[in-house]
Order: sequence, then structure tokens, then C-alpha cells
Amino acid sequence: MERHSRIYVAGHRGLVGSAIVRALEKEGYHNLVLRSRKELDLRDSRQVDHFFLDQEIDYVFLAAAKVGGIAANNDQPADFIRDNLLIQTNIIDAAYRARVEKLLFLGSTCIYPKLAPQPLKEEYLLTGALEPTNAPYAVAKIAGITMCQSYNRQYGTKYISVMPTNIYGPNDNFDLYSSHVLPALLRKFHEAKEQGSPFVEVWGTGNPRREFLHADDLADACLFLMRHYEGDEIVNIGVGEDIAIKDLALLIRKVTGYEGEIRFNDAVPDGTPRKLVDVTKLTGLGWRAGIGLEDGLRQVYADFKQTFTVKN
Repeated sequence: MERHSRIYVAGHRGLVGSAIVRALEKEGYHNLVLRSRKELDLRDSRQVDHFFLDQEIDYVFLAAAKVGGIAANNDQPADFIRDNLLIQTNIIDAAYRARVEKLLFLGSTCIYPKLAPQPLKEEYLLTGALEPTNAPYAVAKIAGITMCQSYNRQYGTKYISVMPTNIYGPNDNFDLYSSHVLPALLRKFHEAKEQGSPFVEVWGTGNPRREFLHADDLADACLFLMRHYEGDEIVNIGVGEDIAIKDLALLIRKVTGYEGEIRFNDAVPDGTPRKLVDVTKLTGLGWRAGIGLEDGLRQVYADFKQTFTVKN
């Protein structure tokens, strides 16, 4: 990418998209094309087509998606598969017809089978059954990967697909219904501390293990891959280490300064037992994560206290 290239970041207000914008601007890329949901409905193919033809985009970071935690995925399966299929299909196809130079598609590690061997290698894709609670979202992301690969083969495009592990950071979703585990716990512990609650309830047994990557690290990896990687094979993005939800809860209690009890509600499903990605391919290309979990949590909590409480 040249510094003057026109770069479209789809989903620039979200957790991942906003981090990509910060990373691009930090690296001197200021010719960015950004549109809010009100300005451009990515589910509308006509709007997307006109946008790409008018804007003469050179590069695309496809970070726009409908995302959520276990509860949202369980309650809105049709919304998750429909909206994600529409968003990615419209952008990928319009980018091809507008002759975009290169596109990076952001998937998710939920594409891997529920009981796949750990750590998750890229070749495990489509080797087993998905986790039922987020299968509609995962199927949509698998379709996006396949679409990128198919356009590369048939049309000679340069579309790459990356699979980030669980992401956290500034501009995260802290809604207790639709958020992922880390931001939900951060809000729960913060509010318990503020309200003097005697305990915090954590969904599930606390035994599942998850890997967490700071959004700024993900953005840095995306820029790195956009510059240095071409190919049909997907690339995992992660830190190569995971943590039990029980230990994550203890760490968040420490970071927030909450002194009460932690109670685990095992009536709520745990989801996938473990999700640790193999990052051998990415480290082999020359990139590693740089933000430790506790340091990252402290940064996010400081931001949360300044921004979330003001909004609410």
C-alpha cells in the first residue's frame, strides 16, 4: 500500500475497524474512506455497488460484521447468518467489479470444529461439526473465506482471509446481552464494585479456556499481512496462549479492584471447551503480538471508565 492509496475500512466504528483506522493513521495512511451505517447500508447491494464505483477504492479491510456473544447468537441465528452473508457478499463482489487492488477479509476462529485438536491449525477448517451456539455466524464466515478463494481462482483477485482469536480493546461492546465474555465480565465487576454487590455471577463453569488478543495487536497484524501476504490459505491471528475463564475472572477482579465473591452459574452453557489458535504460520511470516493480557485489560478498563459511564 502506498501512503496515498485510497483505503476503505468497512466497520470503522467497531472494535476491530476502529483499531485498523488508528493503525493506518499512525503509519501515515490518511486517504481513508469511511462510512457509518446510516451513510451506507452494507446489506444493500445497490448502495454498496454505487459506493465502490464512485469512490475508486484501492484497498479494503472488511471488518464490518454482525457480532455477539452466546445469548445473542442463540436468540438471533437468522439475523446473524443473513446480515453477515449480505455484508461480505456485497463488499467482495463490488470490490472485484470496481477493480480493487487487494482485500483483507476478517473471519473468526469460530469457523473451526467444536472439538478440533488444540491448538487450532488453519487446516482444521471443515474437518468436523461446528459449535451449535454460533454455527450460523461461523457458516457465514466460512462462506466469506470460500468466496475470497473462489474470486482469486476465477478472477485473479488478491483477497486474503485472516482468522483472529477473541478480540478486546477500546470501542468494545459492553452490553451484557450481546457482548463477548471479556467485556461482559469487565462491566459486571465494575458495576459490582460501584454498587457494593457481595458477588459477581459468571456464566458457565469457568472451565473453558479462551485466548485474548488486543485489538491494536490485531490491527497491526492486519496491516502487516496486507503488505506482506498473498495467497488463498487462511491465516490465524492470535497470541498463542490461552486462559481459563475462572482465571480471567480473577484477573478482571484484580484489575477492577473488586473485593467480593465470584459465583459460577453452571446452568448456562459453556460453549466450546477450548479455543487456542496455532500462530506458527503468522510468526513464520515475521509477526508476533506485543500487548500482554493484564496490561491490555488495564488499558481497556481505564478507557471504559472514561467513556462507557459517561454514555450511560
